Amino acid sequence: MRVLAAMSGGVDSAVAAARAVDEGHDVVGVHLALSSDPGTLRTGSRGCCSKEDAGDARRAADVLGIPFYVWDFADRFKEDVIDDFVESYAAGETPNPCLRCNEKIKFSALADRALALGFDAVATGHYAQLHDGVLRRAVDADKDQSYVLAVLNQGQLSRAMFPIGDTPKSEIRAEAAERGLAVADKPDSHDICFIPSGDTRAFLGAKIGIRPGKVVDADTGAELADHDGVHGFTIGQRKGLGVEGPAVDGKPRYVTAIEPDSGNVIVGSATRLDVWGITGDRAIWTEGVAPVGPIECVVQVRAHGGMTEAVAEATADGGMEIQLRSALTGVAKGQAAVLYRRDVQGDIVIGSATIAGTRSESE
Repeated sequence: MRVLAAMSGGVDSAVAAARAVDEGHDVVGVHLALSSDPGTLRTGSRGCCSKEDAGDARRAADVLGIPFYVWDFADRFKEDVIDDFVESYAAGETPNPCLRCNEKIKFSALADRALALGFDAVATGHYAQLHDGVLRRAVDADKDQSYVLAVLNQGQLSRAMFPIGDTPKSEIRAEAAERGLAVADKPDSHDICFIPSGDTRAFLGAKIGIRPGKVVDADTGAELADHDGVHGFTIGQRKGLGVEGPAVDGKPRYVTAIEPDSGNVIVGSATRLDVWGITGDRAIWTEGVAPVGPIECVVQVRAHGGMTEAVAEATADGGMEIQLRSALTGVAKGQAAVLYRRDVQGDIVIGSATIAGTRSESE
């Protein structure tokens, strides 16, 4: 096959490309330029897509002896990932930009261009397993990225390759060193790639501006503090509320609801965070068709953590309803609810949806 290897400049994508070469594929490396000012998107292990990363990717391609190109996707990335991120926070949601990047950039815009140029598949350094269109968790549970890949439909999965999902990260680094790849010891990037400072609130504040509102007590309705915008808060947040002291009962307060229209941020006790039901929209079923009737599954609402057994069912409007077997906390609109099915060979991704609403047990 002709394989386009997306090379970020890190160790994972470099080894993924190397393994594609080992399998006998005709491999071409490509680095995505996702910033109009690439010198600003990396600070140590924070951020990505910098000139440094492009250079590291090129040197890895040279070692592997494969052609290498840089493709400019900055405008598309801004529109589909950064602007979407900002708009979601302004609407009181908590989005995951990695999901949107996979859905809109790596396995849509990039894959479409690859297919137009005659490539059969796109290989990336994601930690997940994919066999015969079935997406599973990676062998390395700590590095598993199946959650952020659950937005891919069957068509996108059919032209994807994840060559390193069957190997722990420590062995990937050792393999990179054996292959003479200089990125073997390069630190992993973390946090949000387009916010290298790590200060999400400041980034959003610069984009959205000041939109004054009130911090309101969930029990009494009392206004406890002023704030500069709902984009500075997320469900389950405890610190940075601007409230002096704990509640009357002496227990800490948490953000329990965000009202973007009124500008109110509601705070209350930890018990108000318990969620027993989830409504999702934009459902994506990895097998290509929605299941008929309710299905037993495991639902995950964060990239690492936030899991419980559940019963899910597709809805007529293209969404899903999920009833949890045990309560989850910190569940926010805009997050993804990803469904898994237990399997002896590793959890299988069934589908995903964007969380549009939650229900407490009393509801």
